[in-house]
Amino acid sequence: MTTADLLPVNDTDPFSVEVLTDPLPFQAALRDAGPVVHLSRYDLYAMGRHAEVRAALTDWQRFCSSAGVGLSNFRREAPWRPPSLLLEADPPHHDAPRRVLSAVLGPRALRRWRERWSAAAVEHVDALLDGRRGPVEVDGMAALAESFPLRVFPDAVGIPREGREHLLPYGEYLFNAFGPHNELVAARAAAASEHAAWVNAQCAREVLADEGFGADIWAAADRGDLTPEQAPLVVRSLLSAGVDTTVHGLGWVLHGLATHPDQWELFRADPSRRRVCFDEAVRWGSPVQTFFRTAEVDVPIGDVVVPEGSKILMFLGSANHDPRAWDDPDRFDLRRDPSGHVGFGFGLHQCVGQHVARLEPETLLAALADRVERIEPAGEPVRRPNNTMREWASLPLRLHVR
Repeated sequence: MTTADLLPVNDTDPFSVEVLTDPLPFQAALRDAGPVVHLSRYDLYAMGRHAEVRAALTDWQRFCSSAGVGLSNFRREAPWRPPSLLLEADPPHHDAPRRVLSAVLGPRALRRWRERWSAAAVEHVDALLDGRRGPVEVDGMAALAESFPLRVFPDAVGIPREGREHLLPYGEYLFNAFGPHNELVAARAAAASEHAAWVNAQCAREVLADEGFGADIWAAADRGDLTPEQAPLVVRSLLSAGVDTTVHGLGWVLHGLATHPDQWELFRADPSRRRVCFDEAVRWGSPVQTFFRTAEVDVPIGDVVVPEGSKILMFLGSANHDPRAWDDPDRFDLRRDPSGHVGFGFGLHQCVGQHVARLEPETLLAALADRVERIEPAGEPVRRPNNTMREWASLPLRLHVR
């Protein structure tokens, strides 16, 4: 039998609004079909099981990122913006930017921000609750998941306050652009150049504050660890991947705690469970649902061979719900050990800013835990379809304040 005879085929459009809004049924079918599936709508290969996705993410030599981590193949068509030096590069070009950002965003470097962000979180929660007691209704996305990261993270990067309203629309377009040029991309294309121009302008040395992640990156260029041409692209990586991912990860934390009230009780009662909360939300909600790789050689997977040059779509969200890897994977559970999830990627290209992504929710949730006895839904949440991200547009919450 040939590879074509053995390869399962799925003709569903994974980028349809229906699937993007509710991806779990499609992902279950993908996993059940086999370790690799041909998506006939786009003539590409897909993997949805945890073992194969994780293995491919660690095998950068055969599953490369430098041809683009979206549907477009950079070896055949020009990218819409200069490629990321981290996300869309492989060794050796990936190595120096990765080393620099690993130091700038590492646990030791974040010690100076923990106290500031904790104080900012208390101030943020106090202002939101405004001295009220009893039930307080808020939109969890606007009031918490968006506003707090958009306050502390750009401050830490060192960009000016004016113009920050470009950050979320820029990220929205960027993550949509990893998929096909469908209506989600077309709807935001007209404004994309304005948002991108503003983001690019913030990466210049003279725009950035004297203290912060941006200044640290430029200091690395002064030491010769980066070139002056690389430095602004590395700063751009912070503004591209460091905002939306945390915002929507925090949205999934809030949704999980609201819909699983026993977990909020556990969070408040047992501080040791707080360390796993964000990772469990990233596993359970998987705000980053997909990324592509390109086969550098013919790659055998199970009984089939993925041909050289083929695009492979890694369903991170599907892998994080694989019952082969997780017991009761559709439950948000702080008693679980979520380590091994692929919500931050895995291997060489694993999210370099994951320590930052954990610290922002950690400080905000600690401030909420001191004031809020119970979190519950206050209405039907609203989804926003995106070709890459699993997002909430609105998250009505009722906070029961002590």
